[in-house]
Amino acid sequence: MMINLDRFLWSKKTWAGLGLGQFVSLLITSTGFSSSELSRRGINAPTSQSFLNYLLLALFYGGFLIYRRKPLQMRWYYYLLLSVVDVEANFLVVKAYQYTSLTSVMLLDCWSIPSVIFLTWLFLKTKYRLRKFAGVAICVAGLVLVVFSDVHSNDRGGGPKPLKGDMLVIGGSMLYAISNVSEEFLVKNGDRVELMAMLGIFGAVVSGCQISFLERNELRSVHWTTGAVLPFVGFALAMFLFYSTVPVILKISGSTMLNLSLLTSDMWAVLIRIFAYHEKVDWMYFIAFGAVAVGLVVYSGGDKDQGESTLHVSEISHEVEKEMDEEAAIRDPARGSSTVVENINSSTGNGKYPITVEK
Repeated sequence: MMINLDRFLWSKKTWAGLGLGQFVSLLITSTGFSSSELSRRGINAPTSQSFLNYLLLALFYGGFLIYRRKPLQMRWYYYLLLSVVDVEANFLVVKAYQYTSLTSVMLLDCWSIPSVIFLTWLFLKTKYRLRKFAGVAICVAGLVLVVFSDVHSNDRGGGPKPLKGDMLVIGGSMLYAISNVSEEFLVKNGDRVELMAMLGIFGAVVSGCQISFLERNELRSVHWTTGAVLPFVGFALAMFLFYSTVPVILKISGSTMLNLSLLTSDMWAVLIRIFAYHEKVDWMYFIAFGAVAVGLVVYSGGDKDQGESTLHVSEISHEVEKEMDEEAAIRDPARGSSTVVENINSSTGNGKYPITVEK
């Protein structure tokens, strides 16, 4: 009975992680749609888009942090370094929408997966099986197809400089990997509210300084109509929900599972490009998405948690068999000893199998 309960709880936790992963996947697709709309309107202010998100995080979670009046659990400069990496990651990826297509950005951000695996293996000591590396290799092969399609496709409607945009996305994805692994470490060793509050405060400061140097003139030249304001607000709200949900997923499933869940955002990106923009998608995109999907299936098969669960069940079975053998030996009259059987809880915790004590 206990074994079935463990399996049920593990399955419930897994489904919770998958559900939240799909939620943030839709949020990422929304941010991509907003960024693409701003780029089409000639508004090129990537840092300004992220600034409002950091400001919302600072106001919302900072209020909780002040109300609790507790000292910081982690050093403040950890959050400063994390904020710098996160701001620049957002800057590179949002900047890429000026040069390449929405679909390319959504597919190429999968580069964060091998980056996360390497960083978690190096710093968090996470162990991965050979099958997982094979799945990652297939995903990377799909990414290569995306770059090849952008460079050699006859249809240049996806962006004026697709190769430059692709490189910006890959660079931003590597910074996202550093940010995600750092957040996983901080949220598992610290506090989620503190993480969000400090990331919002330092992120707003860093992005504000960057805006004053790089985007001040751009913001002055923008004609602030409803069509220009709505994508800004939509981007900020989607990012706020994304940042609020990510620490929960990191605590439940880890940064690798987070990035794998975000792969499904590619499907939504393709649908947006076809139905919202009425654009034709190059046939190589579908091959690339198929490769990414196959890589995800290969990676997910026989994961670490399942292996640990199987080991746990086998250990319980071994202990149960051992106790039953001892009980049978005690009841054997050839041993010539009297026994007293005390029904107390065994190591399985269900009290079904008695432990025998000889006198």
